[in-house]
Amino acid sequence: MNIKSAEFIISNTDVRKCPEGTRPEYAFIGRSNVGKSSLINMLTGRKGLAMTSSKPGKTLLINHFLINDEWFLVDLPGYGFAQRGKEQREQLRTLIENYTFYREQLTCLFVLVDCRHEPQKIDLEFMEWLGENGIPFAIIFTKIDKISRGRLNEHVKIYKERLLETWEELPPIFYSSSETKEGREEILGYIDEINHSLEE
Repeated sequence: MNIKSAEFIISNTDVRKCPEGTRPEYAFIGRSNVGKSSLINMLTGRKGLAMTSSKPGKTLLINHFLINDEWFLVDLPGYGFAQRGKEQREQLRTLIENYTFYREQLTCLFVLVDCRHEPQKIDLEFMEWLGENGIPFAIIFTKIDKISRGRLNEHVKIYKERLLETWEELPPIFYSSSETKEGREEILGYIDEINHSLEE
């Protein structure tokens, strides 16, 4: 897929204020500091499209970007940032759940996982919740340039084993590096494939 245009449309904290219409939406979510903004900028080829920050927990809004005037890329807040107050964590949980559960235009949710760490309880619980609620999602292992192939394969194998304890089949899995642009074609190709199937 060739990204010809990528423009910021709206930020909000209320799913009811998201853009109207039937354009498919592909949302990106993950724990704070998983490299979400960098990945979005890499995928779109627009360096400052999503704000990157060394401070975890910077995205507190639902951000919509219109791609090629055809589909929306949605940047969702990171979850599990411990330094937030209980009230703010609760607000974010509600925001994320409302978007993923009630947003009919949501076509696929990409759950980002930092490949350098072994399976985190919070990630597995979130994926479990998505599965239970029938929300279509794919996993993207980020920062693969920061780890050896051996350790990457080891961590992915553990994730797969953990998921297969309760699931019959695994969701689609992608590997990415914002530095080397690895995974860009595969992820955009997957989105393109779904968009074409929706047109049929």
